[in-house]
Amino acid sequence: MAVDSGRNQDVLVGIKPRAQVEAAHQRLAHKAATPGLRTPFSLGAVSAYEWALGRASEAPVTGAAGTGRVPSSHLLTAELDAAVVQLGDPTQSAEGAAHVRGVHDALAWVCGLIDEQP
Repeated sequence: MAVDSGRNQDVLVGIKPRAQVEAAHQRLAHKAATPGLRTPFSLGAVSAYEWALGRASEAPVTGAAGTGRVPSSHLLTAELDAAVVQLGDPTQSAEGAAHVRGVHDALAWVCGLIDEQP
């Protein structure tokens, strides 16, 4: 896997080319910015994409400090596992669960575990 230089579009984010993740992020960020289309799910997915692209100051579920680089596959799957744990929490609010579901689905897509892009 290529090393992220912040400029290299050939970098993989999980198993996806960075350009594909960038496009998914832009599409969903635009949707989330549209009045009436902003949902906890879309905001969760946007935060997951931003973190996976190395742009977030912290991971979307665990809050681990961001590095400014594309996270390794190990970190991506660890964050995905944390989302799975939170989704199983019966005390989670519906809004919180929808946000975590957005994070989960975006990271699962980036890691190649699901085919449908959030």
